[in-house]
Order: sequence, then structure tokens, then C-alpha cells
Amino acid sequence: MRMRPTLSWAPTQDWPSATTDLEPVADALDTGGVLVLSGAGISTESGIPDYRGEGGSLSRHTPMTYQEFTADDRARRRYWARSHLGWRTFGRALPNAGHRAVAAFGQHGLLTGVITQNVDGLHQTAGSESVVELHGSLERVVCLSCGTFSPRRELAERLEEANAGFDPVAAAINPDGDADLTDEQVGDFRVLPCALCEGILKPDVVFFGENVPPQRVEQCRTLVREATSLLVLGSSLTVMSGLRFVRLAVETGKPVLIINRDPTRGDRHAVTRVALPLGTALTTVAERLGVPMEG
Repeated sequence: MRMRPTLSWAPTQDWPSATTDLEPVADALDTGGVLVLSGAGISTESGIPDYRGEGGSLSRHTPMTYQEFTADDRARRRYWARSHLGWRTFGRALPNAGHRAVAAFGQHGLLTGVITQNVDGLHQTAGSESVVELHGSLERVVCLSCGTFSPRRELAERLEEANAGFDPVAAAINPDGDADLTDEQVGDFRVLPCALCEGILKPDVVFFGENVPPQRVEQCRTLVREATSLLVLGSSLTVMSGLRFVRLAVETGKPVLIINRDPTRGDRHAVTRVALPLGTALTTVAERLGVPMEG
């Protein structure tokens, strides 16, 4: 399953309208067996921008592709300079009410698991377990030559030492942890190789143009088949890597419920789309179900 850089799509005229009624969501969670599929929209209240919502990062730039990253030394320098700066902010982000509500639902036995398209690790920080990171995590780095994994914090320390004084002001931070910098700001940023074999280092995330590992895809398919319903939180479902699980849920007779302020590519498959801020919506549902939230 390859990530394709689909930047936009347009709903048809007969696209279902949204609602603010949270009862279907509360009823699904009260029944239990819910599988959550989350996207960048759940992390916006933590200060991490969305890709496609109002003011989303795709209005400013196109994410780097795997092919560009692996083939071009200059592209890697640009990526690592931007990512290193973004990590300083990205790594300090804290879970918001939406993350805490999902964790609370899981802790009270209402969920079968969480599939997240995000790479920020905030679901786990909030206390969620059984989280499948569909697109990987920025907290790990992998060598493309020897396959060794290492913590991002170790590379961050090495990059700090190798690029003393590197402290440009970014125009914005993007959902993938990439900061918006000009070529002049990137300058002669020094990219470091693998400490073991001198190979190319890459964050353990799925770039556009790269395949999601097949075993991870099958794990997600199994979760969809075993769930009683699928609850989509903060995803436009523009990328097929997430949309295909919505389609699988429908094929296997599982209702799909969506909470997203803007229309999504999966709306026509859903029994409802609730157009409310996620923190507010999920906190309200937790209160109705008598599920206490930490924090």
C-alpha cells in the first residue's frame, strides 16, 4: 500500500450533510468493540497543524517523497534541517482532550484498538494502548543500509553538536514535524550518517511514495474485521492508506462514524459525520457515558 501525494479532492453535490448530534457516537461507544482511526485533526489542539483543514500545511508546501529523499543529497539536507528544527517544537507537544478521551475509552474497555495516521506519539503519551502507528513514528530513526533502529533523541543530540548555532526562525511547523525554512536558512546544515555503517538515516515514518509495511496493513485489516464499528477522528481520508479501512468496514457490515469539522472522502460510507471540534465532542461523549478523563 503506497502513500500517494494526493493533495485535494472535491465532494460531489449529493455528499451527505454533517450533524452536531453526538448520540450515534455515544451509542456506538456504549456498545463497545469500537476501533478508532485517527488523523492529523486530532492533534491540532496540541499545536500540531492539519494537512488539509483550514490553513492546513498542504496550502503551503508539498511533503517530500521517498524517491526525492533517497536520490538527492540536497533534498536530504533540506529535510533534516527542517525536521531537526521542527523536532524541537514537535517533541514538546502534549496530548489534548481528544487524545485523553480516546485513552479513557480504551481504559474502560470500549475500544478494541487505535489505528493512527499520525506520527506524533500523542495517543500513547495520553495513555492509549494497542495503538498501531500506520505511518510510523518520528521518535525512531532507521538506517536504510543496515536497517538499525535508534531513538530520535540520540540523533537530535548528534545533530545539535554537528550544527552548533543552527537556530533559524521557522515560518510554520507541519504535521510530519517538518519546519518551513528557506534554502538560505537551511544553508550548509550538516547531515549525519548511521553511526554503525555510515548509511543514510531516515525517520521511521512512511513518506509519500513509500509503501506502508504489508504486515502493518494486515494487522489493521484484522482490527477492522474484529471491531463492531469504526470511529474516524480528525482525518480527511484523502489518502487511500486510511480510506481503505473505511471501505473494508462497510464491506464487512461495520458502521462507520466520523467526527471531523470538514467533509471527508469517507462521508458517503458513514452513518454520520459530526462537525464539531474533537476535544469538545469527545469530552461531551465521555461525560454522557460517565467515563472519567484524566488531566
